[in-house]
Amino acid sequence: MRFLKPIARVLTATLVVGLLAQAQTPEDALRQAMAAHQSGQIDQAIAGYEAYLKARPGNPMVVSNLGAAYARVGRYEDAIAQYRSALKAQPDNVAVQLNMALAYYKSGDTDGAAPVFEKVHKAMPRELQPALLLADCWLSMGRNKDVVTLLTPFSGGKPEDPAVLYALGTALVRDNQTEKGQFLIEKLMRSGDSAEVHLLMATTRLNSADFAGALTDTEQAVKLNPELPDVHSFHGLALLRTGDQKGAADAFREALKRNPNDFVSNLQLGALARADQNDQDADRYLRKALLLRPGDPGVRYQLASLDFSLGKVEEARKALEGILKESPTFVEAHVTLATVYYRLRRKEDGDKERAIIRQLNAEAQEKQPGVRPATGEQKP
Repeated sequence: MRFLKPIARVLTATLVVGLLAQAQTPEDALRQAMAAHQSGQIDQAIAGYEAYLKARPGNPMVVSNLGAAYARVGRYEDAIAQYRSALKAQPDNVAVQLNMALAYYKSGDTDGAAPVFEKVHKAMPRELQPALLLADCWLSMGRNKDVVTLLTPFSGGKPEDPAVLYALGTALVRDNQTEKGQFLIEKLMRSGDSAEVHLLMATTRLNSADFAGALTDTEQAVKLNPELPDVHSFHGLALLRTGDQKGAADAFREALKRNPNDFVSNLQLGALARADQNDQDADRYLRKALLLRPGDPGVRYQLASLDFSLGKVEEARKALEGILKESPTFVEAHVTLATVYYRLRRKEDGDKERAIIRQLNAEAQEKQPGVRPATGEQKP
């Protein structure tokens, strides 16, 4: 593709010259560009807008139109640059903000899209579509509580929007508000069998440790709609929890084919690579996951464990102590930190960690009998 870009630039430049030759004034070029845009002749529209802006730079309406034309042909970075330019002249133009957010979203950059959708939502709090798109961005970022707050005012309408029920139900289930999420799942089930319902059911089953049931639901969800966001990553989780590591890795890779920014798949492939002592792949996947969710304790734990396996014991100690300061009930991190302390010949500290592990395991078993405890017994 990169070899085609110079050719495209030459052709576009030739088209611009042709339009300028045909048009007596920049205004003629603009009229021709707008007509071409409306009739779907996007390359001609782009050339006309560029011709006009060369003679009359800075017109925010034309800049925005050029951005929309770029977005139509998949030139999202160019589109975003034009929208930014238009917003310098009209910073509160909600239509331009929405178009820029959509360009980020379509390019797969949810981190870029989310804050712009948030501005649009604040300006148009009763409009459903910007709220749903913002919710989708936040779901991919793990901001489940924010999604619940955002979409709750849109729920309960007559008729109830299935997209709202699905996004809100997903956020509730992922936030462990299972009872409320189940209520929305039941509403969705009345509208018929769907991949969305099966994926929501699978998420609920994963949270309640019904891994066999989750696998059945994810298999059905993949069958019904293999393009549903998150379906392959959650299928991978179900396969992993039922002991099929190879199948899980294949599912996670399938998820990344569709969305390279899938957090769950990057994290899990990193963890699997670390377990296989494939340090290079582990580091690559885990660094990507950390980029997607900076500060996530699960990713930081995996990277600390990788450091430990590579002999970077002090780096691992510092990272694990930092994680546990923020997440004191993270049992696996206590287990690994105990091992690190023993490696550093800090027996007293290692014993303290093992005591914490026993206490946390006892509390977990009291809440959920039958939970397999983490022992922290590994010693070098």
